[in-house]
Amino acid sequence: MKAIASNFVKGLLVLVPLAATAYAVYAVITTVDRWLPTGIPGLGIAITLVLITAVGFLTSNVVGRRAVGFLESLVIRLPFVKILYGSLKDLMGAFMGDKKSFDRPAIVDLGPDGSVKALGFVTCEKFDDPQLAGHVAVYLPQSYNFSGLLVVVPRERVRPIDADGAHFMAFVLSGGVATMGAAHTVIDDVHQLTARKP
Repeated sequence: MKAIASNFVKGLLVLVPLAATAYAVYAVITTVDRWLPTGIPGLGIAITLVLITAVGFLTSNVVGRRAVGFLESLVIRLPFVKILYGSLKDLMGAFMGDKKSFDRPAIVDLGPDGSVKALGFVTCEKFDDPQLAGHVAVYLPQSYNFSGLLVVVPRERVRPIDADGAHFMAFVLSGGVATMGAAHTVIDDVHQLTARKP
């Protein structure tokens, strides 16, 4: 019975993530197909991807940038829409594009003795307000939740971590279950130095 239970759990560990991923992909494709009813399954998502790429291509030239700027100037005139649009644009820009905000993973000492630490991303290193001189803003994402907490702490309590931003975020969001791959550069250098010693 123990062997059967063990194999059952192993099967769940393989099949549940695969099934959930397949369902998520299927849900996205069918939803987009409903928005663009072409009669051919999957064609709607293909058209959407082509349109997104075309818009990105158009914004890479002067005319496209002016068109987008004109459209944004219309959007920001609407009170509620302005807040929603600005927030979504900043959030998207934090993860992708030329101005990524979540590319500086760090560890924060929450207590004066450094015994309790938190993992987050440095999002602002300089404030205009003189009361915040010597402080940095760190965003602390929450595990199993797409929300987080912004803390402002003294600069000396924050240390950068040698980790890829995407892997670091996955590690925090998974509650430490995913592989972070932090400090690989430092660890690999130590191992290489140790291996060279006679």
